[in-house]
Amino acid sequence: MAKVALVTGATAGIGASFARLFASEGFDLVLVARDEARLRETAENLKNEFGVNSEIVRADLTNIKELAAVEARVASEINPINVLVNNAGFGIKASFLTSNIAEEADLLDVLVRAPMRLMHAVLPVMKARNEGAIINVSSVATWITSGTYSASKSYLTVLSESLHTELRNTNVKVMALCPGFTRTEFHQRGNMHMTGLPNFLWLNADRVVAKAWRDVQSGSALSIPGWQYGILSTFARFGPRPIVRKLGINVRMKQRTK
Repeated sequence: MAKVALVTGATAGIGASFARLFASEGFDLVLVARDEARLRETAENLKNEFGVNSEIVRADLTNIKELAAVEARVASEINPINVLVNNAGFGIKASFLTSNIAEEADLLDVLVRAPMRLMHAVLPVMKARNEGAIINVSSVATWITSGTYSASKSYLTVLSESLHTELRNTNVKVMALCPGFTRTEFHQRGNMHMTGLPNFLWLNADRVVAKAWRDVQSGSALSIPGWQYGILSTFARFGPRPIVRKLGINVRMKQRTK
């Protein structure tokens, strides 16, 4: 029986790159996203190219009933999930001072509630089998102060590190993937201004995912792709907080500029 990887936000960007990587390694897939047409197209493409089977689960992770369906799948012991990738996410361009509270709540549902609940559902199965891996797609924004997005990613990174430590004597691996700016649909969907960003700061999604897969298999708690973000994250984690706070605000202001 083929191993199974479940990826949320599987139809674009980093999620789609994860789906392709796992398919290339012979995993069957459970693809989760909101757009059923894109899910079916992705599943068909992976079948044609790699010969793997894909379940599709159309789910809006802000909807607790639809999230519950994904929870039920990851909790299954009949056809267990070997790898869970919590990737779904989005950003909000507006300042928290002026943003729409419903959008802020949706962001927390997708970036915090959904991965927390999916991990809580899958970990008992992985622990019982003493096998499995969870990759939580976080961000280098974890370590800067950039609104609700940073706060949400901080939660995900800290919880990942905590679980990584708690499970250190098992064969269950938990890791936070913390990339910087990556060429995906993310910024366009958030209507964020990114044209002034230097080319050397952009990462390639396939390379980000390949490094993440190597890192989680080697037992890393964190994966930070790109030398530039290795430097930036070190400064953000250990540098003077007043400077780090100013850096975070400056990044947000540039993204809001038309």
